[in-house]
Amino acid sequence: MIRKMLGEVAMMPVNGLEPEPALGGMSFAEGAETASSARTGARGAGDAGHRGGFRLRRWHVVCALVVVAALVLGLCWRYLPDVYAWLSNPDAVHAYVEQHAVLSRLAIIGVNTLQIVLAFLPGEPIELASGYAFGFWEGTAACLVASAVGSSLVYWAVRRWGWKVMGLFFTREQFERFSWLKDARKLELIMLVIFLIPGTPKDFLTYFAGLTRMRFGAVLAIATVGRIPSIVTSTVAASAFGAGEYGIMVVSMVIAVLLAGLGAIAYRSLEARTRR
Repeated sequence: MIRKMLGEVAMMPVNGLEPEPALGGMSFAEGAETASSARTGARGAGDAGHRGGFRLRRWHVVCALVVVAALVLGLCWRYLPDVYAWLSNPDAVHAYVEQHAVLSRLAIIGVNTLQIVLAFLPGEPIELASGYAFGFWEGTAACLVASAVGSSLVYWAVRRWGWKVMGLFFTREQFERFSWLKDARKLELIMLVIFLIPGTPKDFLTYFAGLTRMRFGAVLAIATVGRIPSIVTSTVAASAFGAGEYGIMVVSMVIAVLLAGLGAIAYRSLEARTRR
């Protein structure tokens, strides 16, 4: 009798709390471990779904670009001979630019800005076109304005949406290649040096800067000033070609190639020093 009463007292609720029932015969520790495993699995599934969403969005972007490229190729096939004949005549190009002064300048700035946002597109053809159509000074100015506008759009988009934006154009492996910059001391100075080196992926670095602690003013100055060597070599060569000064064009192209080679060496040396 006493034993029965003691059993009932042991099963009574304490402070109004019912005793925890066993989870399918498991102990409380085993149940907690099972719940933790379930949460971990849910997080893993969520991460997998997140990566899948990135891949899907990137696939949509790629498909859209393929369609646009197909349309451009079709137009080129139809109109390229006439366009080439027109572009081969610098006087005709300059006359057209002067006839449509505002529209032509807005167009070159807009296309250049779009190239910076769509970072996988090469910027050199647009820089060459700027120098050819508008001359050295005005072509360079148009490229710098586009650089400031495009870099601003990229920086604030990455700050707002992070990897959702960056993942549309770049892979994690590309990001990891430059992860050594994130924790580098004097980050702004190192970024400026890298931007000044011809041949470095400046558009990618503009996206990358949005994920770092760099301030907007510093990024804007670096992304604009740092592009000057690359822009100048392109606009000088194209402007000289349009003016028939082929000697200057050849010299500027040789200088550009030498700068690119020396820049590659300097970049590897800088990366090795910073990683230490």
